[in-house]
Amino acid sequence: MYDMAFDLSKTAVDTHFHVFAAHRAQPGARYVPGYDAPLSAWQTAAAPLGVKRGVLVQTSFLGTDNTLLTATLAHQPEVLRGIAVVAPDAEAATLAPLHAAGVRGIRLNLVGASHGLAGWTTADALWDALAALGWHLELHTDIGGLPAVLAPLPATLPLVVDHMGKPDAVSTHDATVQALVARARRAPVHVKLSGAYRLGGLNAGALARLWLAELGPGRLLWGSDWPCTNHEAHADYPALWRALDDWLGDAAAAQAARVDNPQRLYWGDAASPDRS
Repeated sequence: MYDMAFDLSKTAVDTHFHVFAAHRAQPGARYVPGYDAPLSAWQTAAAPLGVKRGVLVQTSFLGTDNTLLTATLAHQPEVLRGIAVVAPDAEAATLAPLHAAGVRGIRLNLVGASHGLAGWTTADALWDALAALGWHLELHTDIGGLPAVLAPLPATLPLVVDHMGKPDAVSTHDATVQALVARARRAPVHVKLSGAYRLGGLNAGALARLWLAELGPGRLLWGSDWPCTNHEAHADYPALWRALDDWLGDAAAAQAARVDNPQRLYWGDAASPDRS
């Protein structure tokens, strides 16, 4: 689909999209898709906008079965990276084949579920394995749920936070904002500017600008959230792309979120950026 002569290190990256097959989900899943979302459909939507790399995020409804994820990554190894879902007792041997496939982190999606972290507070072998590979933990919580989840996690664990962190309020005094800003002083933290329809009515532009001010442009990522599961009416890819410019009102910061930061985090040096 893509011309490999193109310098992929300079292309825009969609750091949050999903692929799945209709009617396939783990037993008891809270959502079962009624339609197919293949890689080819994402590429057809993304390519006209110059988005030639992407980060495929494992969905909650597929659980720890990363078979489709790794098969899709194998289809386009230069173009794709992945975020897998594993159990808290996973060890280095579990992660090694995922890393070879292009996975660069694991996701903990707590939306609509307990935020108690049973099993994760003693996952020392897993955290050590993540550190050895240079991986990060991706977090998705209910609105206002992030501070309690962060508290028991290792302080130096690199984090990527889904869908703007989903605070209770757009304020420097909000507990989620304060918790992430404090943590970013000790460990790499990135916030995905995505999923405005998951914010419970908060002003996405004001929140994106708050994160820009508090964390700096080097900590922001853009993701489409395509195909916007449970919010499919918002799966207008050009609109999802343009939203970032509207939110930030800063061309340099938008360039960093779309190109510079994700290229470094998923394909290059994942060390924590400075605030410049």
